[in-house]
Amino acid sequence: MSDDQLKANTPSIPLRKPYGSTDLISTKTPPHHGRHSKDTKWWVVLNLAFQSIGIVYGDIGTSPLYVYASTFSNGIKHKDDVLGVLSLVFYTLTLLPLIKYVFIVLRATDNGEGGTFALYSLICRYAKVSLIPSQQAEDRQVSNYTLELPNKRVKLASVLKSSLEKSKFAKLFLLLITMLGTSMVIGDSILTPSISVLSAVGGVKEATSALTQDMIAGISIVILVFLFMIQRFGTSKVGYTFAPILSLWFILIGGIGFYNIIKHDTAVLKAINPIYIVEYFIRNKKDAWVSLGGVVLCTTGGEALFADVGHFSVRSIQVSMCSMVYPALILAYTGQSAYLRQHPDSASDAFFKSVPGSMYWPMFVVSILASVIASQAMISGTFSVVHQSLSLGCFPRVKVVHTSANHEGQVYIPEINYFLMLACVGVTFGFKTTVKIGNAYGIAVVFVMTLTSALLVLIMIMIWKTNIFLIILYVVTIGFVELMYLSSVLYKFSLGGYLPLAFSALLMIVMYVWNNVYRRKYHYELDHMISPERLTEIFTNKNMSRIPGLAMFYSELVQGIPPIFEHYVSNVPALHSIIVFVSVKSLHVNKVPAEERYFFRRVEPRKLFAFQCAVRYGYNDVREVAFEETLITRLKEFIQEETWMQIQTLSIGGKMTETGRESDREIEHNEISKAKQAKEEKLREIMEQEIEQVEKAWEEVGIVHLIGQSEVIASKESNVMKRILVDYAYSLLRRNLRQSEAVFDIPHKRMLKVGMTYQL
Repeated sequence: MSDDQLKANTPSIPLRKPYGSTDLISTKTPPHHGRHSKDTKWWVVLNLAFQSIGIVYGDIGTSPLYVYASTFSNGIKHKDDVLGVLSLVFYTLTLLPLIKYVFIVLRATDNGEGGTFALYSLICRYAKVSLIPSQQAEDRQVSNYTLELPNKRVKLASVLKSSLEKSKFAKLFLLLITMLGTSMVIGDSILTPSISVLSAVGGVKEATSALTQDMIAGISIVILVFLFMIQRFGTSKVGYTFAPILSLWFILIGGIGFYNIIKHDTAVLKAINPIYIVEYFIRNKKDAWVSLGGVVLCTTGGEALFADVGHFSVRSIQVSMCSMVYPALILAYTGQSAYLRQHPDSASDAFFKSVPGSMYWPMFVVSILASVIASQAMISGTFSVVHQSLSLGCFPRVKVVHTSANHEGQVYIPEINYFLMLACVGVTFGFKTTVKIGNAYGIAVVFVMTLTSALLVLIMIMIWKTNIFLIILYVVTIGFVELMYLSSVLYKFSLGGYLPLAFSALLMIVMYVWNNVYRRKYHYELDHMISPERLTEIFTNKNMSRIPGLAMFYSELVQGIPPIFEHYVSNVPALHSIIVFVSVKSLHVNKVPAEERYFFRRVEPRKLFAFQCAVRYGYNDVREVAFEETLITRLKEFIQEETWMQIQTLSIGGKMTETGRESDREIEHNEISKAKQAKEEKLREIMEQEIEQVEKAWEEVGIVHLIGQSEVIASKESNVMKRILVDYAYSLLRRNLRQSEAVFDIPHKRMLKVGMTYQL
């Protein structure tokens, strides 16, 4: 039985305006926050653009430290190979980070939020592809839920939407590639700190040869451990603190690049001609194809750019990329190429060897700071991605600490932080060189880019309804380039490329196991919910006493009475005077306005004094500290609004009666008015009594929270794979991770666990 078949006959009122409003249906458009408004003042855009430099571009900005070392891992065999690689870098930077991400992908934000889950949420809101049937028609009334769609109707979009909605495999496949993209981003955040810090610290070899590679790796590990240990203090001032440092970094690498072009070889500018790419492949054949795995490292940070757009605005990121970041990177790579044309033996450490002697120590210090900033950006991004996954039921329960009162998106997750720290230390200790880490890094980067393109094509077809020829152009250009790079990095599987795939496989298994059992539990509750007849029987049972107070029963079920209630009454023959069945669910939207978050429905008949409450959050929302107080306030408002709607219905009914025969109207008018007035007074009296009861229960007796202490086991007829998934994998995760009361921060003194068994 689907949730749509379970809707109550009584009206359900989303809380939008206080009692007495004359507007039943919200007509307001999604709010344009200052950061995302189209008419944002130019100085605000410039301020945000400056801040974005400190958050968004650390990863791509530090890539000149190691790109040429990874590309020319076997040395430079021909002088013109430098021109071929520079041409590849130029067109790759232009095509992927600049054109694809800055001017195309950034259009696919979810109310200003970016990332893999934002793309998946857009698709889920347009087409019914979610595997959990917890959607309610009223969810579409949330102000920022509705998508702005083109008016034109395209047959291909309708066919694709219908195919996705009908195919369970397609729904599962969409979820899996979203999980894969998320796990690759987490893998990226393991490799970014390792390769960035190791590359920067390795520059000290230019000043002294006394340090061995093991010592450099040890210093890098100390810096990494320190970086992860300070994460718990939060990053609320990252933008203002780091922006000047990275701005200085881009000015320095651009200036030094320009200096090297003038000093060493201005002919390197010929690389803008793509014929040098063709000649490079003709000369080197397979080796040129393998070297693409190093070239693609110049695009690192494209996904971070998309994921961090929510902190700024699309226009501010476009301004900062085009005005500072892109020109500085082009100058930096061109300057290194000019140096390498004259010193082909310096490819293994091209960055620091191309730095003029007087600038060495300033560049060394700034490079260390820039690499730490790049690492910080990826770590913070990972916390945000895990938070999104957790909200949508795709990640096990972990503790989420909100580190800033002013910026809701800034979170810290202790378990993930320590996992990343151990992984980074292990990678740095195990590989020791940037060349080996670069082999692993490339796979993580290209996989995420390719998955983003796949989801973007779906959005182009279904939501944007883009011209089919433009979609084909995107696939044959950007899609082809990404597949070429993917084939190259996969070739390095045995040289370290297995590492991000192993990390991603482990994370995907964890995410899939948790999400699979989460879905199975929801369907179990849906199949075993209490029927209206059984509910009435429970409440009217003479042996069942009603005691003062308010009880909240928590479950995943958004409609219908969950089986936890049956288990409770079978063991405790007493019910509180007010019952609220609470379901906390996440919508496929980044934020739900606070005034639209609580959705109440009365459980009939009215004398039961029971309610259902769906508490709706976006995947980036912060849960209220004063949850109980807010819920009680919204419950009283619901009772007021429900009464007001019933009074309005009486008024409409009275007017319809008065439009009967003219001869009877005057005679019946007084009787109708008296009867209507009496009913209105009765309704108001009931409303006041119910609100008084709620206030009394809240202030004098208090709230009792009832949570299911569930044991999940596979049913007897389950196959071997299902038994392994449910009885072993899920049980292992559940025993070692946080329980729901720890996540919801429910007071232990007022919490009661109800034991029950799920046979899935």
